[in-house]
Amino acid sequence: MNNEILLSPHRLNDLIQAGACTVVDCRFDLADPDSGRAGWLGGHIPGAAYAHLDEDLAAPVEVHTGRHPLPVAEKFSQFLASTGWSADKLLVAYDDGSNAIASRLWWMMRYFGHKAALLDGGLAAWVDGGFPLETGMPRILPSGLETLQPDPQMTVSASSLFDNLDSAEWVVLDARARERYTGEVEFLDTKAGHIPGALNRPYNENLDTSGRFKPPEQLKIQFETLLRGRPEKVAHSCGSGVTACHNLFAMELAGLGSTHLYPGSWSEWIRDPERPVKTGEEP
Repeated sequence: MNNEILLSPHRLNDLIQAGACTVVDCRFDLADPDSGRAGWLGGHIPGAAYAHLDEDLAAPVEVHTGRHPLPVAEKFSQFLASTGWSADKLLVAYDDGSNAIASRLWWMMRYFGHKAALLDGGLAAWVDGGFPLETGMPRILPSGLETLQPDPQMTVSASSLFDNLDSAEWVVLDARARERYTGEVEFLDTKAGHIPGALNRPYNENLDTSGRFKPPEQLKIQFETLLRGRPEKVAHSCGSGVTACHNLFAMELAGLGSTHLYPGSWSEWIRDPERPVKTGEEP
């Protein structure tokens, strides 16, 4: 079951040939937001649609939100229709290789009640496997709009985590690089540090040296060691609710599912000066 959320290039190719999936390219660079679409046009898995993080996988930023608020169901349904996806098909997301962005789309599909999978190793693995690329705009027949219903129980709010500072009901896993978590470096948000009590699990630690996910058994041991018997209610955070999905996916792959996403993450947390900030390592 877990393996079906993570596909090899050969497995994906079989699904494409059978017409059983919709493939979506999620390449995106925060420093150059137009580069992902340009890369997609320059070469993508045949038939793959494109998802722009800011335009398709997020709502407009407001004064109280983080950098990538979740889109409403109607907007996301319109995007899915533009990719040709329908509920009888598996949506398969990929990016350059790490799936740092693609995991956001994977989680959003789950949040809105549908199955999805990631291409292990992303586009790099597809190319390494000797499979072809297509250039230019693919010919995609839009599908009908699906009625999507979000599952709010898959998320946790800033107010719940604020209350948690005393109750310790939740344990927060922060997916950002260690130097951003500790507050030594911050180049995206206005304050440095992390939510008090949060543990650090940089998302790239879920990958091996080839850029593919570590075996489920290894991931399970690593997450259980990090959590050290803490409460079962795990909330995933990062800068804006994107790479946090990578840790959520990795725990699902490891058989440690039913964890939650804090969609606003650090960029929302720091909007309210009443919310405390911690720097350095946690004890």
